[in-house]
Amino acid sequence: MISRRGFLKQAAAAAGGAAIPTIIPAGLLGRSHPNSRIQIGCVGVGWQGGGNMDGFLHQPDTRVVAVCDVDLNHLHGARDRVNRHYGDKSCATFTDYRELLAREDIDAVCLSLPDHWHGIIAVAAAVAGKDIYGEKPLAYNVTEGRAIVDAVERNGVIWQTGSWQRSQGNFRYGCELVRNGCIGNIQRIEVGLPSGHADFANNKDLVDPVDPPGHLDYNAWLGPAPFEPYCPARVHKNWRWNLDYGGGQLTDWIGHHNDIAHWGMDFDNQAIESIEGEGEYPAEGLWNTARRYRLEATYPGGLKSIIAGGHGDIAGGTRWIGDAGWVRVDRDNTLEASDAKILKIRFKPGDVHLYRSPGHIREFLDSVKTRRETLTPVRTAYYSALPGYLGQIAMLTGRKIRWNDQQHRIVDDPAAERLLSRSMRSPYQLYV
Repeated sequence: MISRRGFLKQAAAAAGGAAIPTIIPAGLLGRSHPNSRIQIGCVGVGWQGGGNMDGFLHQPDTRVVAVCDVDLNHLHGARDRVNRHYGDKSCATFTDYRELLAREDIDAVCLSLPDHWHGIIAVAAAVAGKDIYGEKPLAYNVTEGRAIVDAVERNGVIWQTGSWQRSQGNFRYGCELVRNGCIGNIQRIEVGLPSGHADFANNKDLVDPVDPPGHLDYNAWLGPAPFEPYCPARVHKNWRWNLDYGGGQLTDWIGHHNDIAHWGMDFDNQAIESIEGEGEYPAEGLWNTARRYRLEATYPGGLKSIIAGGHGDIAGGTRWIGDAGWVRVDRDNTLEASDAKILKIRFKPGDVHLYRSPGHIREFLDSVKTRRETLTPVRTAYYSALPGYLGQIAMLTGRKIRWNDQQHRIVDDPAAERLLSRSMRSPYQLYV
C-alpha cells in the first residue's frame, strides 16, 4: 500500500512517450462532420459515466451506439438501459476502449473515468478523430494534461469538459457581475472546496486484500497505476482518495469552483506564477490524499487566490472580493453579495454578456455540429486544474512552487518538477 512518502518516490520517474500502435490517426481515417444524428460511444459507464450517458440518451439528434467498461456489471447495465431507451438490441459493448475508438461510425465519445486513466484514453480518442466530452479534472497530472491539450488541438477535435457549472445561470450571472466591474477591482479570490474522505461506495472498511470479483477486470482497471492488491475500498467511486488514482477533494473539485473563478476573471488561458500551502495527509491507511488543505496561489500582477478545504473562514464555492464589495456563487443556485443591490444589477447591451448555455451536453453537441469551440474547451480545462496539480506538489514537498508557463516547468526545483509526471506500469504508455 503506497504512503505519501512512497508516492513521492514512485512519482520521481517520468513516464515514457511511446505510442500505442492500435490507434489510427484521424487523418488516415477521415472525420465525419455530422449534420443530423451524432453517434456516441461512452467509455466508463459507472457512477458519473452512467449519468452522463443518460444525458446523451435524451438528446433527439444523438444516438448512443456503444458502451465500454472493464466492470461487466456497469457494462451490461448501461447496455440494457440504452437498448430499453431505443427499443432494440443494437448497443455494442466493449471492455477495451481501443476497439470502441476503432469504429469509424462513432462521431464522439463521452469519457468518464478515474483520473489515472484520463491521459491515455483522451489522447487516443483525439488521435482517432473523435470529438470528446471528458470529465473533470482534465488529467491526473500536468504532463498528461498537456498531452491531452496538444492532441485535441493538433487533431482538430471538439472538446467539452464536464465542468457543467458554466452552464448554470447563477454561476454565469456571478461571473458577469465580476467582469462588468460591479464589485470594483478584484483584490482577492477565495475558492472553497470540500474536505475529508467521503465514503461514496460504502466500502470504507473493506481494505483487506481479497480476490477481485469475476465481473471486474481489475488489472485493466489499474491500467497505468502501480499494482496493488484488490480491495473494494480501492476502486469504484472511492478511488479518488488514493494518490495512485486521484488527488483527493482538491483535484476532484478544482475543475469546478476554480474554473468559475477563472471565468469571472477572464482567466481561461491564465496560469498562476506560484503556489504554496499545506495539507493534512493521513499517516497511514489506504486513503492517503489530503483531508484538509489550504493553498495560496499568485497570478501575474500579484492577485492572490486562496484555495481551501476544511477551513471555516473560506466558504464553499467561489468568492471574488473587490474594492467595492464581493460576490459568491456555489451549488444549489447560491448567489450572494456584500450588498443585495449588487444582485439587482441588469446589464446594458454594451456590457459583458457571457454565453447562455442551452445545457452542458446540448452545448457540446451543438459544437460538434458547428465546429465552434465549447464553453469549457480543453485549454481552459488545463488552466482551471493547473493550481490543483501544482498545489498538490506544493503540499507533498512542503515547498513553494514557482511556475514557468512558457516552458511548462517548475522553476529551480528538480525534485518537485519530477512530480509533474509519473512512471506508468508496463505496458501502458502515453500516446503523444
